[in-house]
Amino acid sequence: MAASIDLPDLRTEYPPHAPGRVPAERSSLLGLLPGIALLAGVGYAGKFVEHFINTYGKTHHYVLPNIEYVLWAILFGILIANTVGLPRIFRAGVATYEFWLKAGIILLGARFILGDILKLGGISLALVFVAFAFSLTFMTWLGRTFKLGPQLTTLLAVGSSVCGVSAIIATQGAIDADEEDSSTAIAAILALGAISLFTFPLIGHALHMSDRAYGLWAGLAVDNTAEATAAGALYSDAAGKFAVLAKTCRNALIGFVVLAYAIQWARKGLASRAATEQLENKAAFLWKKFPKFVLGFLFISLLATLGSSANPHVSALGFSKPQLTALGNLSRWAFLLTFAGVGLRTNLKDLFKQGARPFIVGAVGEVAIAAITLLLVLGANHFFHL
Repeated sequence: MAASIDLPDLRTEYPPHAPGRVPAERSSLLGLLPGIALLAGVGYAGKFVEHFINTYGKTHHYVLPNIEYVLWAILFGILIANTVGLPRIFRAGVATYEFWLKAGIILLGARFILGDILKLGGISLALVFVAFAFSLTFMTWLGRTFKLGPQLTTLLAVGSSVCGVSAIIATQGAIDADEEDSSTAIAAILALGAISLFTFPLIGHALHMSDRAYGLWAGLAVDNTAEATAAGALYSDAAGKFAVLAKTCRNALIGFVVLAYAIQWARKGLASRAATEQLENKAAFLWKKFPKFVLGFLFISLLATLGSSANPHVSALGFSKPQLTALGNLSRWAFLLTFAGVGLRTNLKDLFKQGARPFIVGAVGEVAIAAITLLLVLGANHFFHL
């Protein structure tokens, strides 16, 4: 009999009726294999198309656009999800895309030494906090202006300011938002994140942005971690690394944001008894909400740093160069599964379940956030040479 294991984050990442939602149930390892195989097949199809187009162009001396496998994998996934749909046998395995995303980011730490992380710089970290404050404030104001419900407004605000779907799900329980609000917010965030994959690289190239400036912008302005990672990777490998760094800094704020909203709702008497009881131990609440993969990323980066030391006694404690190369390759494979999952879980039919207003709020807010963060990054790059 196959061993029974818990699916990663199914109950938190996929609320009932959310786009791409998989029932929160235990599944055997064997039950995950069809969906994981589908992720691998869609991701590899993206790699194949990218390689085929590049090879065809070189062979016939054509100048063809170099479209990364990232975008092909996402497009194939969206096509499948919104035409034939996702049969039940694949759903549990496809739901593991979030696990592969976190694994990919942790393994990506092998490609950073701690000095690289520090190179993000005080100016860049300041931009993270400025962009976070603007996004949260502006989206809240916009939701109230369009007369959205307070729960839906809050979910859109935290989703756009912190880390997309994960922030929405973490906040849903704290403010007792219903499933329809959560589903609508998730659908809007995912659809707008998919659009950013087409627009951000075009804007970056048109403005001749450096890898670092573009990666920082993508990490600040794209909501969901998977889409931010993909948007960076579509520009360049170096831009992808900086996008992950900036996005990881935003992700680290999730526990504090959810705690603040939980306290606010409890003081107003709007929170349920269960949600209020969770606040009795604020340290435990923060630890529960904190994204643990951030710590994994830093730990792997620490081992990479030790391995690069000139001192043989110190370097023996870390990873060797062959090990770092192997971990970097594993990270790329994990992201390949992730990007396929991004497309397969994007359900365009759920966008307008509550009418057009939530999507309009999300779209206007995202355009404003992208524009303001772009100006901030360009200004910082001009004056401080990021």
